[in-house]
Amino acid sequence: MSCAQVRRVPRDGAAVATYHRWRSQFGGLKAEDGKRLKDLERENATLKRLLVDAELEKAALKEIAKGNF
Repeated sequence: MSCAQVRRVPRDGAAVATYHRWRSQFGGLKAEDGKRLKDLERENATLKRLLVDAELEKAALKEIAKGNF
């Protein structure tokens, strides 16, 4: 991308620094690969939340089993 094209990026809604960060992170990806990566990241975040919920429930059940409620 030329310097002139980079300067146009902020008018499209993103800062130049954001563009460069995106380019370094996703530069070699095709559009479909980038979408797949975002989908996987979203799924990973959901799974992490589910794991935290399960761990909290497990800890609560241990406390109840001890009689420390």
